[in-house]
Amino acid sequence: MKRTLLTLFSICSLTLSAQTIVHPSIGTKVFTADSSLSIELIAKKQYYDPSDEDTADKDINSPKSVNMHPNGTKYYVNSLEGATTVVYDFKTNEKLKVIHHEFTDADTVLLGNATPFYTFTHHLPDANHPASPFGGWGSFYGKPVESTFSHRGRYLWIPYYRRSYDINAQDPSAVAIIDTHTDSIIRLMDTGPLPKMIATSLDGKYVAISQWGDNTVGIINIESENPFDWHYTNMAIIDQKLKLNFSLTRQVDRDNNSGHCLRGTAFTPDNHYLLVGCMAGTGGIAVVDLHTMEYLGRITGMMPNLRHLIIRGDHLYLSINRDGYVQKIPLSTFLSTIPTLKSSANKTATLSGWQNCKVGAGARTIEMSPNNRLIFAACNNSSSLYVIDAQSMQALTSISVDSYPVGLDISADGKYVFVTSQGRSNGGGNCVDIFQVKSEEQK
Repeated sequence: MKRTLLTLFSICSLTLSAQTIVHPSIGTKVFTADSSLSIELIAKKQYYDPSDEDTADKDINSPKSVNMHPNGTKYYVNSLEGATTVVYDFKTNEKLKVIHHEFTDADTVLLGNATPFYTFTHHLPDANHPASPFGGWGSFYGKPVESTFSHRGRYLWIPYYRRSYDINAQDPSAVAIIDTHTDSIIRLMDTGPLPKMIATSLDGKYVAISQWGDNTVGIINIESENPFDWHYTNMAIIDQKLKLNFSLTRQVDRDNNSGHCLRGTAFTPDNHYLLVGCMAGTGGIAVVDLHTMEYLGRITGMMPNLRHLIIRGDHLYLSINRDGYVQKIPLSTFLSTIPTLKSSANKTATLSGWQNCKVGAGARTIEMSPNNRLIFAACNNSSSLYVIDAQSMQALTSISVDSYPVGLDISADGKYVFVTSQGRSNGGGNCVDIFQVKSEEQK
């Protein structure tokens, strides 16, 4: 199934405005004001200019996310519109493999037991669409979104934005599980509609998948070493599960007006709670108690349009998409607010005391350096990568990135940052930028 570079969707609660397309040159370099840290663009993989043989890679088709393998030997790039995951060698940037997310009935060996939480209600077998062992309408391809590793890096989990035939993302999508020893798909599991973020608990017991499309979060037990023993234990409903009944032939906007538009997802270090960011509506962070598998409510008080969240050290950090901020609060302060949800009539509580750092508009993925001193933020609308001092919450510097940056990851030694830029029909994006970070500490 051949796919081309496509114009991507708008983001929930964010109006995209025209912006100058940026393609920084390799060698672009910036310093902090005291020159104690520099960041330099040292390499890229792109397909906005196929004539540049040194950097061109046709498999970079609107890359959504990038993930460094825990052992540091390779990295994985999810090409959303290409329906592929591209595997590269970390040291040489040589392409090792292209994993295709395309399936036919011959791939039924990948299926395990169906989950009762996600069922097909629209794409049902009929005279024109015979039954498929996958559910829905036969063969499909999936658009890979985000990723998480489990089992000490042995497996990589990649949810699909939707199944290709489900134009309005109203039936179950799927998550592919890749064996990183062979870089091949060894299992598929159903998910809810429009899965976006995926995370693994620190104790290795659960994988959680947040569904943008219907306000649900699937929680999968992965304690077994056998992938076919993994199973859903719960589907948390964040306030209200959306009723989906759209056309099967005319596409509607599912990236906006999708309830809370669930996004950033993280487990607390003690594996007691699952936190899920609500990007739209009244916003906040939804809290699920993993001991009881109960949705407790939402904690609000941060800026609206929360996109990503991470827990590092003893703090919780958020990216605020539309206005371009990174926010921080002590994790203990956040956790101390959770008991008040139980006594709240509407399952909400307001938390003040957030520290703010202004970054570029469209702040998407954020990540922390291994020493917990620096925060890196991919800022979509400003075509920039920001570097923030995690203690003072002051922006130290920023550097140009190929337009529409969205995903990023950092090497285990903190010396390299990889940023993905989604593709657009105006010539922006379709690139993975690789930056080298140097600091006085590394000398």
